[in-house]
Amino acid sequence: MSSLGPSRRSQVPPFTVMEVLARVAQLRAEGRDVISLCAGEPSGGAPDAVSLAAAELHASRRPLTYTPALGTAALRAAIAGHYRRWYDLDVPPGRVAVTTGSSGAFVLAFLAAFDAGDRVALARPGYPAYRNILSSLGCEVVDLDCGADVRYQPTPAMLDEAHSQAPLAGLVLASPANPTGTMVDRAELTAITHWCREHDVRLVSDEIYHGVTYPEPGGPDPRGVCAAEIDDGVVVISSFSKYWGMTGWRLGWMLMPEDLAAAVDALAGSIALCPPVPAQEAAVAAFEPAALEQCEGGVAEFAHTRRLLLEAAPRLGWGAAAPADGAFYYYAHLGRQLERWRDAPTYAAALLDATGVAVTPGNDFDGVAGHEHVRLSFAAGPAAVAEAVERIAAWQGGS
Repeated sequence: MSSLGPSRRSQVPPFTVMEVLARVAQLRAEGRDVISLCAGEPSGGAPDAVSLAAAELHASRRPLTYTPALGTAALRAAIAGHYRRWYDLDVPPGRVAVTTGSSGAFVLAFLAAFDAGDRVALARPGYPAYRNILSSLGCEVVDLDCGADVRYQPTPAMLDEAHSQAPLAGLVLASPANPTGTMVDRAELTAITHWCREHDVRLVSDEIYHGVTYPEPGGPDPRGVCAAEIDDGVVVISSFSKYWGMTGWRLGWMLMPEDLAAAVDALAGSIALCPPVPAQEAAVAAFEPAALEQCEGGVAEFAHTRRLLLEAAPRLGWGAAAPADGAFYYYAHLGRQLERWRDAPTYAAALLDATGVAVTPGNDFDGVAGHEHVRLSFAAGPAAVAEAVERIAAWQGGS
């Protein structure tokens, strides 16, 4: 038997959500009626204009060959135009890198910006792929314990404390964040951005949920603040997956600071050659007025579902929850449910088997307190969420 095995750098934990999804698929194959509220996947799919463009492309039978490593000129220009319309930002198309999903953008950004051994700070709870990618690249992940008292977002004071222990090389900030949905406002983002600039810390701003936000009437920055509005040295990452509902198209992008552009270009050509070509060509249509109007309709449905969920939250019998300023997640402490179930994975497994409702245990997002939390995705729509609440309430009342 060979003594060879996987590398140490590959020893990252698997996503618990993928295990839940596998169980969902198994139960559905057995004929069970399952409501899956575990994945962050809009149910509406791509805008019609994008699907039509893809159908026309394939019907043409035109050969689909490699594009430049950072994407087609047409799509890069379309994304630059998006920043002019939404943020009044003049982004040169040459600073746009189209990537294979936002995941590809994170790999390229982390490779270009950080060396092995660099310390990079993350909010906890937070999206687990940040940690796993950084760890596999040999970076040291620095947890910032971001609880309800700071609305689950990092602060300059936290950064001061972490930086005083040993210099930080980077900070990954998400607004709206996964799993909490919380956002930083312009003043908070400005303070964090200025702190990073003053301390030579590279800020990577995850803005993939921009547009999927629920601002108060008359409030500022309804779609979210782009960090590049404050400092063009920030790495901004976004995606077609959430606002546009194009998860399976695997298409994202990065706004590259000038000092990283050459490195990202060189890396992209070696890692993926180019992003998926059919998706690139069809995605130009995502910025057409009809497509954007359709996306706004999807956000309105998310907002409606969110209101229903927040009104029904007492019936869930859970504890304190994040406010979900954006995205489509409800991240909550299990509260008194922990008196019966020892932790969130046990609770979620029992809930799925008994009721057919799938939620995600918080372990993916927080290695310290996540075992007491669950994340419910309300992207599935109002009917699915309403039925799920009924099933959860009935099960807990009788359990």
